[in-house]
Amino acid sequence: MRSYLDFEKPVAEIEAKIDELRVVAEGDVNVALDDEINRLQARAAKTLADLYAALTPWQKTMVARHPARPHFRDYCERLITEMTPLAGDRAFGEDEAIIAGFGRFRGEPVCVIGQEKGWNTETRLRHNFGMARPEGYRKAARLMEMADRFGLPVISFVDTAGAYPGVGAEERGQAEAIARSTEQALALGAPNVALVIGEGGSGGAVAIAACNRVLMMEHAIYTVASPEASASILWRNAARAQDAATSMKITAQDLLKFGIIDGIVPEPVGGAHRDPEAAIRAAGDAIASALQEFAGMAPEAVRKAREDKFLAIGRRL
Repeated sequence: MRSYLDFEKPVAEIEAKIDELRVVAEGDVNVALDDEINRLQARAAKTLADLYAALTPWQKTMVARHPARPHFRDYCERLITEMTPLAGDRAFGEDEAIIAGFGRFRGEPVCVIGQEKGWNTETRLRHNFGMARPEGYRKAARLMEMADRFGLPVISFVDTAGAYPGVGAEERGQAEAIARSTEQALALGAPNVALVIGEGGSGGAVAIAACNRVLMMEHAIYTVASPEASASILWRNAARAQDAATSMKITAQDLLKFGIIDGIVPEPVGGAHRDPEAAIRAAGDAIASALQEFAGMAPEAVRKAREDKFLAIGRRL
């Protein structure tokens, strides 16, 4: 059963009518409702297109968090072949909020790192809703170092509300682990590409997104803190999350304008959850194009290009 967001109510009402007419048509073969169904389908498609053509930052936040939105596992299953996950940080243990390993992207060997939120109650708990602990970031840094040793490109799929802020995580060096992972990403001699597929929250996202190319899905968000947390800090009122989302400039369109990201991957009308296959195909094409920019480039040149990219942020305005 399709899940609708609050602002999609007009579409939900039309599609509910379509479902009712289909039930009537199936129950009585003498009733011809094809024309009416087609008319309503066209109306629903236009309503959906109009809504998504003018989404507010808060509405994009809702789309980025949609429960049916494709997660890392969906991208990995469709884009990566011969995937071999590696576990553990060789210091404390395994963290399933970050899945990392080696595989092939369009026939070429790559290192893949992704944040997985989970898709039902059991998996959300197992993956800690995509909020990694220190061992997750140390695992990511370990695999990036291995990829660098063998000259393999690194592809990161970002989807987290932020790093896990629990007491245990802080005791085990959460901030230091994030810093080490970020440092390793910036130091790679092999090219790396990050794609924000849903939420890119704070340092928990930057730790695997300090890349030569940072891409975002059309309705993803990339934030220094969640709109709710920012509203609590700025106005002492989490209910003003919509105002925070607007003020923070968290959408792909705003971030591209500011030079913080390098490209936007278009989503199907109605968001990636409406047609995951099309969204993932577009993502694969964008990643391939980004990696091709660095084909044959020497490690020092790759590092210099990445350094120049980040130093240029904020200087274009």
